[in-house]
Amino acid sequence: MGRQHQNVRSLTSNVIFGLLLAAVLVLASAGCVKPAASSSFIEKGQKDAEIASENQQIMAPSSAVLEAPLPPKNYTDLVKKYSDRYHLDWPLVLALMKQESRFDQAAVSYAGAYGLMQIMPTTQSELVNKLGVTDAATPGNNIRAGVYHLRSMFRSFPKAKGADRIELALAAYNAGPTRIFAAREIARYLGQDPNSWEVVKSTLPLLSNSYYSLHRSIWHQDKPPCGYFNGYRQTLTYVENIMQYYDDYSLALK
Repeated sequence: MGRQHQNVRSLTSNVIFGLLLAAVLVLASAGCVKPAASSSFIEKGQKDAEIASENQQIMAPSSAVLEAPLPPKNYTDLVKKYSDRYHLDWPLVLALMKQESRFDQAAVSYAGAYGLMQIMPTTQSELVNKLGVTDAATPGNNIRAGVYHLRSMFRSFPKAKGADRIELALAAYNAGPTRIFAAREIARYLGQDPNSWEVVKSTLPLLSNSYYSLHRSIWHQDKPPCGYFNGYRQTLTYVENIMQYYDDYSLALK
């Protein structure tokens, strides 16, 4: 009986994973999601066990984070350079890079995000005119584009303060700002603070199709502007992981 239950659990897990993957691909094609490497990262040949292991890092002691190899010094130098240019704390950028690509410049996600900062092709096209970055595949350009994009996410939440602003910006980098804006609209409708990450964490799940009656009360199209969002767990894991890495890098590297 034990083996039968194990097989059933394995089959169920594979089916659920397949359904989530299909849903994210549909959302990405609509331009509503910026899938990140992080816990949704699937490189060719990567196994489900590796993804499960990555998600478990949230429960690991913070000291375990730095057991993984640090990026090459030239990457760190580039991160410092562009973080200073765009007024971001460089250990935060380093933490985001770890979550996005594990410092692998050749990393490519199933949705087409690539490089150290996992730049989506649509994001690069937006940055061509702003930065003149026509090729975001090189480490320097990829880091520059990613840091600039993260700074743009910060600008999207001018009234949020401290850690709340950081976490909202990270969530927007991962899920796309439209998703986070929609969760904040729900917060406002419910009379809660849209500039609090703890509040937005609680309203992100309300973007799923299970809450269509709530959506009808907020949006005239009867659903969130970018459609239903069922991938909120991945975004919550993403933000929590990066904040953990950020704490550790800030202590160990400064």
